[in-house]
Amino acid sequence: MSPSIQSALIDAGGKSLTEYHGAMLPEYYSDSTAEHHGVRKAAGLFDFSFRAKFSVTGNDRVRFLHGMVSNDVKGLVPGKGAYATLLDVRGRILADLRIYCLEDRFLVDTDTDLLEKVLGTLNHYNIGGRVPLERQNLAALSLQGPEASTILSDVLQISLPGAEEFSHVSAGLGDDSLRVARTTSTGEEGFEIWVVPDRLEHLWEVLLDRGRGRGLLPCGTRALESLRIEAGIPQYGSDLGEDTLPLEAGLFNALSFTKGCYIGQEIVERARSRGHVNWKLVGLLIEAAQAPAPGEKLLRAGGEIGEITSACFSPTLGRTIALAYVRKEASEPHTALILASGAPASVTALPFYLRPPASLEGSSPVGA
Repeated sequence: MSPSIQSALIDAGGKSLTEYHGAMLPEYYSDSTAEHHGVRKAAGLFDFSFRAKFSVTGNDRVRFLHGMVSNDVKGLVPGKGAYATLLDVRGRILADLRIYCLEDRFLVDTDTDLLEKVLGTLNHYNIGGRVPLERQNLAALSLQGPEASTILSDVLQISLPGAEEFSHVSAGLGDDSLRVARTTSTGEEGFEIWVVPDRLEHLWEVLLDRGRGRGLLPCGTRALESLRIEAGIPQYGSDLGEDTLPLEAGLFNALSFTKGCYIGQEIVERARSRGHVNWKLVGLLIEAAQAPAPGEKLLRAGGEIGEITSACFSPTLGRTIALAYVRKEASEPHTALILASGAPASVTALPFYLRPPASLEGSSPVGA
């Protein structure tokens, strides 16, 4: 694993630093539950120093990257992007990636603690280094919540990226060059803003200053975790790993079944044509005040049937929830299971939380 990086915002008022996917970040700024509710009601600002980026350039960049990852790269045009996985020959997930297309390059975004593995795997197939892969010295903030677009458009005075996930545009703030990408990490409308690291603190201060009137709060990793679990978003290292098939995790948005060959494609196609996989990532509603630890086993009729991967107390639902892998036969909603600790659990469809259309605001936003 690469050494953890130190965020440029480490002195910006955060509390209780923790390692999060290769970066040292604050767990909270005030109260993690208040931060969670702030994102659902208005907006939250997150330090995304745990994300790393590299460029893919050269005349052969499209063919090369298209043949390496699980989603369609040839179909991307400048200003668009895609979610994808990098697989091994067994079809297991080595990393998950966000790929952004520019006029003369791709920018690829992944977790900081996955960067070395991703570059090492790509360079293994990059014969003669014909396709230059270069790390980018970029940091990122993420603005998430129903007020995110209003705040960001007010600050940057630009037309924001289109509604399609991973759309992106260039922008400026004074003398700073930025890139803004539409991407949710919470189930809410969301954007990432990329900037050189030594201007990250300035961008943070400007966004907070201009957004406080609309309820914007600085948020830490505890709130980010509870928000993404409610949204049913799997995270590499917790819910995805080198023993996971993309279809087990339900990553249909990371897959193209028409693009042709890529590493691991035969295994993915075999699982698709079979119509099911043996394991499936599901949501669990748990009758316990304490969230179970990752790795706790799930039982049915006295036999082991699955395992917890992520869990939290959900501030939105007011109860304990979890993501877990269970055997296919136990994956239907309302299936009753028992944790090894004895707590009852019930399978539910993902996501737990889904923001309702604007016309339904005021009704329950809970998707469970």
